[in-house]
Amino acid sequence: MDFGSLETVVANSAFIAARGSFDGSSAPSSRDKKYRAKLRLPPLSKCEGLRDSLDSEFQSVCREQPIGRQLFQQFLRADQRHEPAVGLWLDIEDYETVDGDLRPQKAQSIVATYLDPQAELFCSFLDEGTMSKVKGAAEGGQDGLFRPLLQATLEHLSQAPFQEYLGSLHFLRFLQWKWLEAQPVGEDWFLDFRVLGKGGFGEVSACQMKATGKMYACKKLNKKRLKKRKGYQGAMVEKTILTKVHSRFIVSLAYAFETKTDLCLVMTIMNGGDVRYHIYSVDEESPGLPEPRAIFYTAQMLSGLEHLHQRRIVYRDLKPENVLLDDGGNVRISDLGLAVELPEGQGKTRGYAGTPGFMAPELLLGEDYDCSVDYFALGATLYEMIAARGPFRARGEKVGAAQWGSCHGLVGWDIVGWFRGPLGVQAQVRGLAPGVALEGDTLGP
Repeated sequence: MDFGSLETVVANSAFIAARGSFDGSSAPSSRDKKYRAKLRLPPLSKCEGLRDSLDSEFQSVCREQPIGRQLFQQFLRADQRHEPAVGLWLDIEDYETVDGDLRPQKAQSIVATYLDPQAELFCSFLDEGTMSKVKGAAEGGQDGLFRPLLQATLEHLSQAPFQEYLGSLHFLRFLQWKWLEAQPVGEDWFLDFRVLGKGGFGEVSACQMKATGKMYACKKLNKKRLKKRKGYQGAMVEKTILTKVHSRFIVSLAYAFETKTDLCLVMTIMNGGDVRYHIYSVDEESPGLPEPRAIFYTAQMLSGLEHLHQRRIVYRDLKPENVLLDDGGNVRISDLGLAVELPEGQGKTRGYAGTPGFMAPELLLGEDYDCSVDYFALGATLYEMIAARGPFRARGEKVGAAQWGSCHGLVGWDIVGWFRGPLGVQAQVRGLAPGVALEGDTLGP
């Protein structure tokens, strides 16, 4: 065995040993007492000054920030006056994720618990007309049945209950967490393990947080490469957007710091590889994914895209390589360096970004576009997951600049024709992919 192979074996062995703590259940021996001591919450007196500098609006504190949301719900549960409102809030969110055949039963339970005047947790703050409409449709268990009630409940909670929360010990605990969150960390807080992958601006390696023993993926962007290739803006855009999103279908940013040579983003570690690997390398004799698995991944990607779109963010680079699997077999969208945030009052943007084969015609034509370009890429990704080739070119096929330049030919493309011919896919998938790709009338008839 040569020296390089020995280094690889040692790196892999160290990584496998450290992975035993990836879920946060590491033994005390893997946690550094010196760094763990730095994670203690500060005295309350240190945090009072944050009241004036933080955004203390209800939407920001209790809806967009997980720790603020959790502490607000704990505050509500501690007061009997607010038990009906917080119970309805949580049950409506459970209803949105429950299996379809169980929804009617869940809907009837919500109606009986919160909308019956004789019930112990009756929500008297709700409008009678809104409650009557929901009661009449509860047996159907359709999507969005309780959304008007959820909106009314959150509106109620954003008034007097939220003002009470701002003066409570729970909010002071929130300020403690925000103070701790703002404390700087550096490379000395982490142990580096094996390299997981390399890219144009640097590499991604596994790392372990010394204070907690938890495993992460550290994306190291080389400053010289960023400067040479004018990639600083994309790196800062990715960091800014990652701080704004909180979705189980998008990689999460845990820490960010810089060294003399690199900008470092410490994110969720995804041990399952990317979707492209699963398409082509798991079964090389029969590439591609089974249709139910492809549809499952597509649904999770769609959930991640919708989370971005709700925040006026266009992803622009959806493809199998940028979709990663975790230990549980669920996927998350990664690499947001090409994403763009639409300014308030502006519904479209312009700019060439993405990967050929997944770019919508309006991107190629240099026209204005909106979030619909992500649905086009989602359709192309679904196609590749099933067919093990791109919809516009085969794997490894060279496509010249002249061919991509003649993108006017894509307008009016028969996308439905993608799923005809030798693929033999089921009718439900043939209907799904064209519908996804044509979201927002991206293409002509």
